[in-house]
Amino acid sequence: MSEFARRLPGGAEPTPQGVHFRVWAPRSREVDVVFEGEARPLRLEREDGGYFSGLAPVAAGALYRYRLDGGDAYPDPYSRYQPHGPHGPSQVVDPDAYRWHDADWRGISLPGQVLYEMHIGAFTRAGTFDTAARELPQLADLGITCIEIMPVGEFPGRFNWGYDAVNLFAPYHGYGDPDAFKRFVDAAHAAQLGVILDVVYNHLGADGNYLPCYSPDYFTDRYPNEWGQALNFDGAECRHVREYFIANAAYWIREYHLDGLRLDATQSIYDASRPHVLAEIAQRARAEAAPRSLVLIGENEPQQVAALDSPEAGGYGLDALWNDDFHHSARVALTGRHDGYFHDHRGRPQEFVSAVKYGFLFQGQYYGWQKQPRGAPALTRSACAFVIYLQNHDQVANTSHGQRIHELTSPARLRAMTALLLLAPQTPLIFMGQEFAATAPFPFFADHQPELAGRVYEGRKEFVRQFAHYATASAQAAILDPRSPATFARAKLDFGERESHRAMLDLHRDLLRLRREDPVIARCSRDLDGAVLGDRAFAIRWFDSEHGDRLLLVNLGDELDLRPMPEPLLAPPHATQWQLAWSSDEPRYGGPGALDPSASAPWHLPGECASFLHAQRREPT
Repeated sequence: MSEFARRLPGGAEPTPQGVHFRVWAPRSREVDVVFEGEARPLRLEREDGGYFSGLAPVAAGALYRYRLDGGDAYPDPYSRYQPHGPHGPSQVVDPDAYRWHDADWRGISLPGQVLYEMHIGAFTRAGTFDTAARELPQLADLGITCIEIMPVGEFPGRFNWGYDAVNLFAPYHGYGDPDAFKRFVDAAHAAQLGVILDVVYNHLGADGNYLPCYSPDYFTDRYPNEWGQALNFDGAECRHVREYFIANAAYWIREYHLDGLRLDATQSIYDASRPHVLAEIAQRARAEAAPRSLVLIGENEPQQVAALDSPEAGGYGLDALWNDDFHHSARVALTGRHDGYFHDHRGRPQEFVSAVKYGFLFQGQYYGWQKQPRGAPALTRSACAFVIYLQNHDQVANTSHGQRIHELTSPARLRAMTALLLLAPQTPLIFMGQEFAATAPFPFFADHQPELAGRVYEGRKEFVRQFAHYATASAQAAILDPRSPATFARAKLDFGERESHRAMLDLHRDLLRLRREDPVIARCSRDLDGAVLGDRAFAIRWFDSEHGDRLLLVNLGDELDLRPMPEPLLAPPHATQWQLAWSSDEPRYGGPGALDPSASAPWHLPGECASFLHAQRREPT
């Protein structure tokens, strides 16, 4: 066979002479490729380093497994598609068969992005890539700029959040084949939307994980992991394990034209060697994307901001981190409850002023919930490096039955908080359906085999017991069973609510237009300051000598007269006056009517309202 450029370290690669198979099985003596149907098994030749490889006269579409030492046969760790699920055979896929239409797409960069988190299975009734793709123009018209897809790697069962994936290179067959995912990305780019994928490199699912059959060195017991065994990135034979996950990141960027990755729970990706595996993942992903630009976002519960540093400075080279602090303060302010992991947040005005100015609220101070310091200094980090949200998959699901935030607070208060979310200089994330106050809950769901499903259900109940109200007997009984098809079905969105809940949709559309078109807000600049105006009220002021200053007044409590007004941020710049540009009290959003707080003396802040003001040049009298 003539030499060819293998795309992946392992797996099935079509060539002009047939399909080349390669697999890492360092403890096996013999490896055969066993084909479904009439094709004869292929005995692979052993290479140095524990790999086996060989060429077979088959083509794309062939179904196969690897048989180790004449015993059981297993799916390919590098399988591009598992048409019958993780326990079935792998299918040979020609990665060049799809004809792309996005040659002019240049990728995305972080400033100005508005993220939209989506679960493919629950986003539409059919739960497929193709049906999701039909809704993309609506999201682009709303003002979304980038879709963040929850994990799509092959998992066991009929439904799952995706964090139990076991075939990391194979899109879940229930969502569609590989070309269907490519059509989704192509359609997104045609709508001027980026697409980033949530990937899980801290563990694999418990059911259908055949990597240990090929080598126990994929995993290690040296590190703790609440979801299963930790991955071996720094022990014996770790070179091939690192290669597997680095190749996976590059694969999604190269073969699916993705615009970035969201890296799940990076604090549980353990690597004492240098460079850290996450730094290598970031470097390889960017190399695959070139000359397109790429966005890499990390989830990191301890708020280790060094992840944003370059590898040369000891970091991972990520662009942004999820900011739970903003969510937790907003959740407490909206609901009045701060038990469980909301323990150290009070939802007070100073928290929002600090979050808008500095990103994380905990940057090394003592954190009572964990009885230790949390975070690291981030005062000078770019504002857009912090992803903020009022809802995401975890936070919605961490209730008794997946309640969305609009069910837990008043409509007016939520409108005001949404204004802060979408006008703040940080990178906002909207959870699917949030934009129209979807009535569909988003509980945890996972279709596991009975014994595992029972343990997952009990684990879910135990987790929410940290919240006192969910620890009661009646609340525990109300927690939805993750394995029930009804639990999954309830999570599916009803797009008819875009019309019946039009007021909320209009609120999001207008705020996103303001974020995009207002020259001061669109800069996503930290050239701003804030002030506490009352127990539940605060102001954020943007400074801009060219276009005029901007002022956002947020009052989450009762109406408030500012008497007296000893706060200089409320004074307009010289020779200007404040003018109301937008209010969450507009009737079209369900409000009672917009009032200009600056039109009276003293100022009067309407209750549970956000008001956005421009500094306009004062006409001479």
